[in-house]
Amino acid sequence: MDYQSRYEEWLASDEVSAEDKQRLAELSEEEKKEAFYAPLAFGTAGMRGVLDVGINRMNVFTVRRATKGLADYINTLGEEAAKRGVVISYDTRKYSSEFAIEAAKVLSANGIKAYLYEFVRPVPICSFAIRHLNAIAGIMITASHNPKIYNGYKFYGDDGAQMSPESTDKVVEFIDKTPYFGIKTANAELCAKRIKGLDNQRIDDNITVIGKSVDDAYFDEISKLSLSPEAVKSHGANVRLVYTPIHGSGYMPVTSILGRMGIKVNVVEEQAAPDTEFSTVRVPNPEEADTLRLGVALADRIGSDIVIGTDPDADRMGIAIRDGNGQFVLLNGNQIGVLLLNYILRRMRESGALPKNGAAVKTIVTTELARKIADDYGVATFDVLTGFKFIGEKIKEWEQSGEYTYLFGFEESYGSLVGTHARDKDAVVASMMFAEMVCYLDSVGESVYGVLQGLYEKYGYFVEKALSVTFGGLDGMEKMKKIMLSLRERTYSDIAGTKVLAVSDFVSRVKTDADGRKENIALPKTNALKLHLENGDWICVRPSGTEPKLKFYVATSKNTKQEATELADRYLAYMKSLAE
Repeated sequence: MDYQSRYEEWLASDEVSAEDKQRLAELSEEEKKEAFYAPLAFGTAGMRGVLDVGINRMNVFTVRRATKGLADYINTLGEEAAKRGVVISYDTRKYSSEFAIEAAKVLSANGIKAYLYEFVRPVPICSFAIRHLNAIAGIMITASHNPKIYNGYKFYGDDGAQMSPESTDKVVEFIDKTPYFGIKTANAELCAKRIKGLDNQRIDDNITVIGKSVDDAYFDEISKLSLSPEAVKSHGANVRLVYTPIHGSGYMPVTSILGRMGIKVNVVEEQAAPDTEFSTVRVPNPEEADTLRLGVALADRIGSDIVIGTDPDADRMGIAIRDGNGQFVLLNGNQIGVLLLNYILRRMRESGALPKNGAAVKTIVTTELARKIADDYGVATFDVLTGFKFIGEKIKEWEQSGEYTYLFGFEESYGSLVGTHARDKDAVVASMMFAEMVCYLDSVGESVYGVLQGLYEKYGYFVEKALSVTFGGLDGMEKMKKIMLSLRERTYSDIAGTKVLAVSDFVSRVKTDADGRKENIALPKTNALKLHLENGDWICVRPSGTEPKLKFYVATSKNTKQEATELADRYLAYMKSLAE
């Protein structure tokens, strides 16, 4: 069926509202093609798209279809799987609550129990609840830190991690067989206002609304992760932290756990309430200076040195700190990760709690400074593919084998996990642990900025940079495929004067050195290419799993920030030229 036929099918459907039909009539020919040329794809992080009508957009019909596919898959697993149920959570984005409710109604109509949150909850609480309730799966309605015009849909497995590629492929097979119309839903009268405040209350035969009782279990669990309770007790009320949830789902859990610990937090009031328009920021992304602007302004007014921000689904945390000149600077995801890693290992060693088989996990595009730090503490470091599900898989593997004890995992894109209570990025725990670190450093006369500079002085100045190149239009994905093919076929000898020692192709899963010797890569297949350079430098390129973007990553380390930054820029410029 071509895009025009699909468009006409929607226009003729009795299920499409008059308002949506009006929107269909307003579409330009180009908009019509983009909305109907192909279904919204599932990538490494689920389904994500612009809110609008059409099969390549996020709307109630694409949500119902995805949920029906999940329901059909669960029903192949047996009656017991359906009884275990699916946890459904959502963030503060436009239509998030409506999509969550529709998902619950589709599951119920297909005989599957649904645990629906009474109000917005972040990714980590959703992940925790899956295992806490022994659910068979989870659904999170979110588009993370994307602009307000987006929303998305993530699947989770029964281990609380994002669903494995193998299981996702099976679900997608069912989705592909499912039409957009005629999907049966439960008759339960549900709306966001009606369920808010309920806890452990059944709405129909298969839908139970959950809330505070699961939250309390989550807080009880993460409270056990504290490493410096004495420092928190003595300095928690005086550290003057600033926190902004950026209108997202982090407000309740972050302020709750910091309050439990006794850490005083100053909330950016203009960004405390949910707002589907995210009206105080350009994009709700704590990686950007503009997004933390109001937090920095509050910090200047009250004399704070630390600003913490979490994105709408509170799986990513951004940080601004004062530098040696008293000016606020943003930390990148690698810097946040190594600071938390160093703090955790330092405190565990000081308290005698550092296990002999301790391990840290990072992705293939995350800083090698983490490995340097871990090596010094006698802790093993493991690389996994991009996508936090692979860090979750390591946790599960070691729980079963006992070979290693998981201590910390992070990726360069501002996501980390302390503890094993969840199996996805947890900005609530990251905020808790960073705040505790500030208390501890204050108690021993140190600062966050000073510790970071000390790591660079000891191990070298590490600089990592990333660049995303967007390919618009209907042929965007095809353009990316051609570029990735050309990059694989190219021979590399040196880049910006630095010798290329080897190339890792994660499609063939083979690493080939400059002399032609080959080595198998013990990681799952993925569309990525990594160049290994002299002095530990590296370059990696991969397509985004959810958007028509090609992502370039470069990393180097030198004696000074200027040297490292200049070389990283040259690497990035070279790789960008290959994509033009």
